[in-house]
Amino acid sequence: MKKHNCRIGFNDGLLMVTGIPLMAFIIPIVFFNCRFSRPPFLTLDKYFATLLITTILWVGNRYIMIYSRKKFPLFDDVRKRIFYQSVWMLLFTVTSNVILGQVFEKTFMDETLNATVTDKLIHSNSAAVFCTIMIIAVYESIFFNHQLRHFIEESENLKRESLSAQLNALRTQVNPHFLFNNLNTLSSLIPENPKHAVDFVQQLSKVYRHILEVKEEKSILLSKEMEVLEAYYFLLKTRFGNNIEVNIDIPCEKLDKKIVPLSLQILMENAIKHNIVSSSRPLKINIFTENGSLVMDNNLQMKHQVSESTGIGLDNIRNRYKLLSQKEVKVTETGSNFTVSIPLIEY
Repeated sequence: MKKHNCRIGFNDGLLMVTGIPLMAFIIPIVFFNCRFSRPPFLTLDKYFATLLITTILWVGNRYIMIYSRKKFPLFDDVRKRIFYQSVWMLLFTVTSNVILGQVFEKTFMDETLNATVTDKLIHSNSAAVFCTIMIIAVYESIFFNHQLRHFIEESENLKRESLSAQLNALRTQVNPHFLFNNLNTLSSLIPENPKHAVDFVQQLSKVYRHILEVKEEKSILLSKEMEVLEAYYFLLKTRFGNNIEVNIDIPCEKLDKKIVPLSLQILMENAIKHNIVSSSRPLKINIFTENGSLVMDNNLQMKHQVSESTGIGLDNIRNRYKLLSQKEVKVTETGSNFTVSIPLIEY
């Protein structure tokens, strides 16, 4: 990060080195009608006199801005600060210009013999006020641009921190719920089919290990997620039997794409949570790819009474995708189907 005066808000060294000589060159041409080819001539002594005056006005006004920002540091005081510093900068500019004009009066004497004192003051102070206005405009525009960028970066950091907190809350919520359901299934399975119970424990371990491994990952290969999904489906099939059916149709060339971790598990858990799963009304889930997205579709058979939902799951998937891709997660609900389309990430 580049060092800068925090009260100015940016490193203004280059601005001063280029801005002061340029303004000292423009002012005699615009306000005093000086030229190289005809009188009144723009000579070196006039340029250096203007350069010195411009430097004093620039540096003085710069310190007034620094003092004003120190006096009114809060964002709510911006209007007060602008008014305060503008008044003092104009007073400083006019006063300094009148005094410096007396010092360098002989430098411009030959071209101003026919000009009255009032004309001299008007031209001179107009140039000085123009210089001040330009200083205010340049410094404030750059300052506010840097402040805006800072606020945007801060907002993005807060969004990421909030998202991380949501994801941690989601894991805290899913893991006990996930373990509770599967341990209940395991407890009933052990006396009936010990061999199947061993397989169940192995698949449960695979899924739970995956949850722990991807906790810091922003994205994961679809192939790896699908491997774990097979283990997760084994658990569901053991738990619900023929009451649930999952059909997967994903081309091999799509498996090297990426998705956000745990998204498929979250979507499947939501489908089970909100829909009836019974022998008379089996839940059918289809997973396939379409138009560069991974689609999960299930038949809609909503429960009459659904346990209170935190809304963390689907919103968390949406928010994580906002940080990784320009594409959005699409949710479509019809009378008979509920479909979620999540983008496949190329990198």
